[in-house]
Amino acid sequence: MLPLVSVLLEMVSRRVWVAAAAATALMVMARLSSFADGEKAVPCYYIFGDSLADSGNNNMLQTVAKVDYSPYGVDFPRGPTGRFTNGRNIVDFFAEYLGFECPIPPFATATDVDTLTGVNYASGSAGILQQTGAQLGQRIPLDVQLDNHGVSVSALAKITGAAAASRHLGQCLYTLGAGNNDFLNNYFRPEFYPTSRTYTVKRFTALLANRYAQQLQRLYGLGARKIGVFALGQIGCVPFAIRRYGNNGSASGCAEALNDAAALFNVRLKSAINRLQAKLTDAQFVYIGSGSDMLMMLKALEVVDCACCTVEVSSGQCVPDKAPCPDRSSYVFWDWFHPTEALNSVTAAAAFEAVRPLVAHSSSVGESSMLRLAAAVQAM
Repeated sequence: MLPLVSVLLEMVSRRVWVAAAAATALMVMARLSSFADGEKAVPCYYIFGDSLADSGNNNMLQTVAKVDYSPYGVDFPRGPTGRFTNGRNIVDFFAEYLGFECPIPPFATATDVDTLTGVNYASGSAGILQQTGAQLGQRIPLDVQLDNHGVSVSALAKITGAAAASRHLGQCLYTLGAGNNDFLNNYFRPEFYPTSRTYTVKRFTALLANRYAQQLQRLYGLGARKIGVFALGQIGCVPFAIRRYGNNGSASGCAEALNDAAALFNVRLKSAINRLQAKLTDAQFVYIGSGSDMLMMLKALEVVDCACCTVEVSSGQCVPDKAPCPDRSSYVFWDWFHPTEALNSVTAAAAFEAVRPLVAHSSSVGESSMLRLAAAVQAM
């Protein structure tokens, strides 16, 4: 759930943790500062995933998993937008690091002009498997997110021509973060899904990783060449999991069965990504690892076991229009599933270090070129 690199595991005191996080963010920005003024590190950024990245795609869907209301967005400039946190999510920070002036727009509201610079296809409650999250209502599974990206690719080809679109897409950054709901809203919800009765954890994680690999290859077929894939974090440590499944007296205080399943999936995912890299040699795949023990980092914060907002027990989401906690920078979790902006900022800075090789040598398209393309679209 929370992608981290190993450096965060050593930050056991709050002072060291905050200082190191700030240093990491400064390092990211410094390394990107070599790009000329007005240029981005990449010409476009496309985002796939679940509620950790959703920026409004679920707003018009009939689903429990939508958050277009206060107090969500209390710290976001535009207020509630459909982001499952109080402010920016991880991919918002990625967009900033890449040099984008505005967040990447959701597919639900994106225009043809937006396809030039990036689209966010992520959807709350969505998973790798089509049926995942169905008990919550409508959602946009990863397969459909890829369908939507195909629509964007076709729109881009109409603007620039097929050859130019292919070159353009090959320079873009793509990130995917999926699999959380396939456990939290599928395998470990036997009252809704038969998967835990049909498959052992070993078989299910293998099935899931294989399906994900097929989807990644499909993304490659749509023109992606710079692809970052988030691992799963310790999903058994989110407040919902602890309250629902308990911790069985574990030293971590977490639901270790979920953490173990996520860890096994990550092993299989990393192997699948390595196989794809060996097969598709003109592409770059990066595994954005999760810390093997999130607890070390969590202990550096003041409030690690409850939500900042008042939560509806039935959904695990914030009660509408209820004032959240005043010191949101001290909380790990915003609601029972999702991190606060404060934690997102740190995890994004650390995770971006894994993605940096994908953008370090990108031939960025100049701002003036993008404006000319945008003007051409508007004139059509």
